[in-house]
Amino acid sequence: MKKVILSLFVAAVMVLPSGAATWVAADRVAPVGAAIVKANSLPSTIKFQVVNGAADNANATTTNTIQVSSTDLTYTGNDNEVAYVVAHELGGIIADNVGKKKVRNFFKNAITSNLSSDNVISTAMNSTYATNKESTADNKAADVMGIDLMINGGYNPLAGIVVLTKMPGSSWEILQGKPANSERAMYIYDYLLYNFPSKVKVGYGCNEYRAFLAYADPIVAERSGDKKKLEKFNKEQAKLKSERDKQLAKYKSTGGLSSWNVSYELLKSITEPEAK
Repeated sequence: MKKVILSLFVAAVMVLPSGAATWVAADRVAPVGAAIVKANSLPSTIKFQVVNGAADNANATTTNTIQVSSTDLTYTGNDNEVAYVVAHELGGIIADNVGKKKVRNFFKNAITSNLSSDNVISTAMNSTYATNKESTADNKAADVMGIDLMINGGYNPLAGIVVLTKMPGSSWEILQGKPANSERAMYIYDYLLYNFPSKVKVGYGCNEYRAFLAYADPIVAERSGDKKKLEKFNKEQAKLKSERDKQLAKYKSTGGLSSWNVSYELLKSITEPEAK
């Protein structure tokens, strides 16, 4: 009887730690973010804040606080995936996406304010299409910058592909049988294939990643069999990595000062009337 009681006690002790140490994505943002900041020699003053809804990092360069969306975190299941969500937001700031958006909107508003009502409607429709393309381009830039940050921090960059394909995609992707957010996921995969092939070889053990490979492998095979396409791909990827390195170096050397934000403030000062 004593042996039975002792065995039950030992079993209970062994089970308790795993039950007590519950993994919560929101709780991992601060330590994962701090690890990425330290590994990339970024300013130690950078902090991270989980917010409901979409993250708004328009003032992140002045507040030194990076917002991370609680909605995005629902698609994560481990520290690697949290690292992608954190690094994507940080990557967007280093790539100066916020400053670019401010300057774009400044010129769009300047154009539409001088148009007739009929022209405003047609211009707005064209602007929506252009904005969607710009948003995709900005997200791609933030993605690959974030991938560099993740790798330097010791995280598996393939987690970015997994998180993206867990997130909701477009109806068009569903109709075509593509993974969700396939364009962005493929952009990350291509970047890794050329610049960090050893990271791709490590793999990622989940169904989402296996499903993505079923989509990506034929694309890679077709490109590899076409000399011109492969040469173009290699040239583009080498240029992309060089641009990322320059952006990161610039961010560090300026202490996060945004050239696009400076341009925006200059445009405002030129066009806005002086206060009397």
